Amino acid sequence: MIKKLDMLITYSRRTCARIFLISESPVHTVMELSEELEEDFYTFLNVSRTAPQEDITNAYRRLSRIYHPDKHTDPLRKKEAEVLFNKTKRAYEVLSDAHKRAIYDNLGTKGLETEGWEIVQRTKTPQEIREEYERLAQQKEEHRLHQRTNPKGSVTVSIDATELFTTYEDAYDEYESRIIPSIEVKGMSFSQSVEAPLTLKDTAFMSGQLSTHKGQGSGSVNVSLRRLTSAEGYAEVEMGFGSGLSFSAKGFRNLTKRIFTNMSGIVTFADRGIVLGFVSTLAHQLDKNTVGYLTYKTSGQSSMTTMLVRDTHRYRSQASIVLGVPHSYLSLSYCHKLEKHDGRLRGAIKAGTFGALVEYGLERKVSEHSSLAVAMSVGVPTGVMLKIKVSRGNQIYNFPIHLCEEVLPSPIFYGTVTPMIAWIFVRRLIVEPYVQQQKAKDIERHRAMHHSQMLERRREAEIAIDLMKETYRRIVEDEENRKGLIISKSVYGRWLDLNHRDHSDTLTDVTIPLQCLVKDSKLILHDASKSQLPGFYDPCMGEDKSLYVQYSFHGVPHEVTIQDSDTLRIPKQSHRKQP
Repeated sequence: MIKKLDMLITYSRRTCARIFLISESPVHTVMELSEELEEDFYTFLNVSRTAPQEDITNAYRRLSRIYHPDKHTDPLRKKEAEVLFNKTKRAYEVLSDAHKRAIYDNLGTKGLETEGWEIVQRTKTPQEIREEYERLAQQKEEHRLHQRTNPKGSVTVSIDATELFTTYEDAYDEYESRIIPSIEVKGMSFSQSVEAPLTLKDTAFMSGQLSTHKGQGSGSVNVSLRRLTSAEGYAEVEMGFGSGLSFSAKGFRNLTKRIFTNMSGIVTFADRGIVLGFVSTLAHQLDKNTVGYLTYKTSGQSSMTTMLVRDTHRYRSQASIVLGVPHSYLSLSYCHKLEKHDGRLRGAIKAGTFGALVEYGLERKVSEHSSLAVAMSVGVPTGVMLKIKVSRGNQIYNFPIHLCEEVLPSPIFYGTVTPMIAWIFVRRLIVEPYVQQQKAKDIERHRAMHHSQMLERRREAEIAIDLMKETYRRIVEDEENRKGLIISKSVYGRWLDLNHRDHSDTLTDVTIPLQCLVKDSKLILHDASKSQLPGFYDPCMGEDKSLYVQYSFHGVPHEVTIQDSDTLRIPKQSHRKQP
């Protein structure tokens, strides 16, 4: 049973992240390569995933009129039609049966093929099937948690490069005597943490920090235990060793659907005596994208903070006011999300009793697991600082470089322009070639793995088109008589090659199968890969694909190009060719 459970969860089409808040959501690459080519019954019947029974039945009848063996007299054609008719029948049997459809929606065809699984019982309702699946997934998740440590770490190297732009008169003699200005590492810090899930409710954490600055160092080790007290909150206790022994207690609680709070108290036994600290935050979700926070902190330094955060799919903005000892200040920040380029533009301003600070920068995703962020910080009395952050998995590397102790144009200019030029060279010479090389290797590996299946599907598509020809001629004749929708040309494949005839290996003509999907002068394709539509196949597996359609409606020429997984509805006025 355990082996069977592992196989079911491994082939699950819905990750446990949709069931458990504690599971991770991996960042997907442009191309996701599965270990097996999964059949998509919805696309094959050209119905949506929420299609009612009537639509499924109508789609089945439409394909049956093309593929039914009794429609063909030639023995070879009859045999070929029988294969496609059985595939059509299989898709209909699964999607028209509520029990099988529930299993297929959760587990794909692997769930249907697994024999002896307890949930495949006629006595269970579709809802009970989903609940059983979630229970088995929960067992799998608990087993995975026991094996996970989720290590996280950061390294910070503080660099003093002020001699590059020094203007101090008393330093001229020493500076002129040096051929190369001195650049020093003035401080370093390391931190590392691991977690040890004990149960689905209990998790132990261990973390350590070590830092050194101008020859003086310090460090600490912390051990904590967190328990989920309910679906609404958790409690955590922590003990630390470093500058002194410390004990702390933390708690989080959802008060309502829109209000939550967390509190923490700490007791530290230091050389100067016992130090008490307390932090409390009350948060209120004002709308779908906006949350307000009110935080009170007291220890050696006390403060009251009011913060407003708005986070959407396009941007994140934050405004906060801090009233405290020894400093009070106002800060505003804005982050624009560049989804198309996997990047973020950041800007922030901060002003108060300590002085003023302006910061701007850019964060860019380099690869699937790596990102690079560069920011310029200009302030009084801090001066000019260049901040570089490299993230790789759960590891973060920070390099704050102090360029100048005064606000001068030259360090601001060079600190802004130099990283941009360096990134262009690194991206062109290292990053892009590496990413393209890895992508090409993945594509070749995937094609080699599924070579026989690709040939089989191509042959199946060719047979389907041959069987469609009679239906195609009838539909074209009907549409011509009513001056309706006629597909004059349609090509499917790698989008870069759609306008080139010398790339037949990455393009396929789908004019006939697309015309056969026309009903009452309308054609609707749903938001899924078109490669599994009847008469289609994938001519360039692993690469971006598009569908080009040239058609006429009421005698007026139209054309449109869509990405592989986009929805298509024709005819549309916006598709008309300009005279």
